[in-house]
Amino acid sequence: MTMVRTLIHILHDCYIAPQVTLPYVTHMDKKLHIVGGGMAGSEAAWQAAQMGVDVVIHEMRPKVETFAHQSGNFAEMVCSNSFRSDDDEQNAVGLLHWEMRAADGLIMSTAQNHRLPAGGALAVDRDLFAQDVTAKLKSLPNVSVSYEEITELPDDGQWIFATGPLTSAALGAAIQQETGAERLAFFDAIAPIVYADSIDMSKAWMQSRYDKGETEDERKAYLNCPMTKEQYEAFIDALMAAEKTEFHEGETAGYFDGCLPIEVMAERGRETLRFGPMKPVGLTNAHNPDDKPYAVVQLRRDNALGTLFNIVGFQTKMKYGAQVDVFKTIPGLEDANFARLGGIHRNTFLNSPTLLDSQMRLKSRPHVRFAGQVTGVEGYVESAAMGFLAGRFAAAEILGHPLPSVPQDSAMGALIHHITGGAEAKTFQPMNVNFGLFRPIEGLKGGRRGRKDRYKAYTDRAKLAWSEWLSASSDLRK
Repeated sequence: MTMVRTLIHILHDCYIAPQVTLPYVTHMDKKLHIVGGGMAGSEAAWQAAQMGVDVVIHEMRPKVETFAHQSGNFAEMVCSNSFRSDDDEQNAVGLLHWEMRAADGLIMSTAQNHRLPAGGALAVDRDLFAQDVTAKLKSLPNVSVSYEEITELPDDGQWIFATGPLTSAALGAAIQQETGAERLAFFDAIAPIVYADSIDMSKAWMQSRYDKGETEDERKAYLNCPMTKEQYEAFIDALMAAEKTEFHEGETAGYFDGCLPIEVMAERGRETLRFGPMKPVGLTNAHNPDDKPYAVVQLRRDNALGTLFNIVGFQTKMKYGAQVDVFKTIPGLEDANFARLGGIHRNTFLNSPTLLDSQMRLKSRPHVRFAGQVTGVEGYVESAAMGFLAGRFAAAEILGHPLPSVPQDSAMGALIHHITGGAEAKTFQPMNVNFGLFRPIEGLKGGRRGRKDRYKAYTDRAKLAWSEWLSASSDLRK
């Protein structure tokens, strides 16, 4: 998928869109305008329309084509045809399936109608699926479609921008101008993320370099995995030999030294990493203070709950299987469970924790919401889920009946909480839904042995919270 995104962005960057004015918007416009007819835009339109709000979907395809899309249908699946696991008791994305089905979600109900045999996953016939989503939306009397490219942020009306990682160059420039250049990333530098309870703390310890920080939490902000010289040399050998994804022409154009793949740094010299992200200075091994490590891999907390840690400076182009093999040679990570693996690729996403409020509104323009992958979620299901919430939030605001807060203990709530404030803004990167985003439940056993009971408890709690939220919001449904 990342390679497809890269090629799309290269083509989009070369396209100069005509300026589109917004004559259909008036100051008192009560329509909901949705830009983008992907997973998020389609779900947002369906939810708002079901609440009785008039919806206009603005879709640039097929008038403006992309490299990956094959049609002008809504919700086209350009990469995989899978919505991933459908297990709603032991898998976070399966739980998200359950929540969307319970709420009459368009994407999940349509997927069920076009389901293909795929073991425990939810896979679909992608052509029939997209055609059906398009037909269902176009059949609604209060939904209309405008086929043109929107290239500016509007001053009036209620809007949802669900343009995904393929946001066009012109619109991207308008968003960038509004939010600041550093707030809209056009290039992902993704480090792997590890579940905290899978790290061997008999080998790792918590400490910031030189014990910097005014509080105890700040002085222990990093988790450290030490290496001997022999372990470091073996790590470099494995890194250099690992299978890597090939770069496409032009893909390296936007690289900066601060986000080079670790294997590229290693190619500059075997000691490069030891003087970069793996430098051992300013650290004392808590398990053996007299033992001076030759190199240290640092992990930094990735969410407010402390359940996820990212490996600092470890953005990589290694293939996923190779990443797991190489990273598990790191002392303390031999049994690591990864919430996300690393990568570097072109993308467009907002620094949502900084820019969006709890209802996904742009703080500088509260009549504009963002949804889907552009908000920093990854995956079809997560995109549709954020479209679901944005559509309901916007419709409720138009109707003058605000919705109750989404419960954080639901999958929906855990995900929106993460992107609008739970994640660290300085290190914010796209994220799939996972149990590391959920608040822990007291009294449950940690680690691998307690995982089955722990995940079942998470999903039971989430289903109850989500059902109660749906019941409390049901009076706003048409």
